[in-house]
Amino acid sequence: MELIWFEDYLALAETLNFSRAAETRHVTQPAFSRRIRALENWVGAALFTRTTHGVALTRAGEHFHDQAEILTRALNQLRRETFEVSSGSARLLSIAATHALSFTFFPKWVRSNERVLALGNLNLISDSMQACEQMMLRGDAQFLLCHFHSKMSSRIASGPFKSIVVGADTLVPLSVPDRNGAPRWRLRGGKPVKYLAYSAQSGLGRIVAARWGTKDQAFTLETIFTSHLAATLQSMARAGDGVAWLPRTLAEDDISAGLLVEAGDADLKIPIEIRLFRPAARQSHAVEAIWAAFERN
Repeated sequence: MELIWFEDYLALAETLNFSRAAETRHVTQPAFSRRIRALENWVGAALFTRTTHGVALTRAGEHFHDQAEILTRALNQLRRETFEVSSGSARLLSIAATHALSFTFFPKWVRSNERVLALGNLNLISDSMQACEQMMLRGDAQFLLCHFHSKMSSRIASGPFKSIVVGADTLVPLSVPDRNGAPRWRLRGGKPVKYLAYSAQSGLGRIVAARWGTKDQAFTLETIFTSHLAATLQSMARAGDGVAWLPRTLAEDDISAGLLVEAGDADLKIPIEIRLFRPAARQSHAVEAIWAAFERN
């Protein structure tokens, strides 16, 4: 058995597409398929069904999933920590944070917690929600800082991790104002509103989709641009290209300056949490010390 087989399995379980999974694993599809077959031979059971309509997990594949994530993370972490002990190098503790929080919330939050800064060796990695989740699942980061909503889909929230709420935010639909100060693009009945959307990699996009996926809309959105970066959507909204749901923590300066205004009624705003995640299992002394400092803050 090879560790890369577990990592291949997790990639395919997430995408349910051999081509996309092989691409994320930086290997050709034939080679990727052979490695999946080798894992199934080692397990002694089919983990995926393959049909002309696509790929799906078998019952055995579903049973295999949670422990595969735990083992993959644990083995990667064990390998890194053993190397660090051997080399005598001090380990950096990494916080994976989504882009929007890296630029707005994170600096003030860390500076306000002197206990954390005193511990030192803290490294910030800024990326999309999807990439941050993958870092946590691989064990490449000890913490994940992200926006969170109870209805959003998340591999971290449903996995072997625990979290605490460290802040609050609001997703607000924003538009550039017209010459009278009213939103140029208003969310109401009538013609479609030009919409600046989040991509599938974005956690904020998952939140917006979860919020409006089960609610009848009194307006129609016409997606004209997509990005996983809230800052990019903010720039597009400020240029007058359409409406974007933006975190208030990111857009508050533009709102205060009148460069962006709310594009709909108050019930279109989405209250969200800012959460810090970590593995549920006991970690190193340094990780536990930082977690304790965050909990007391």
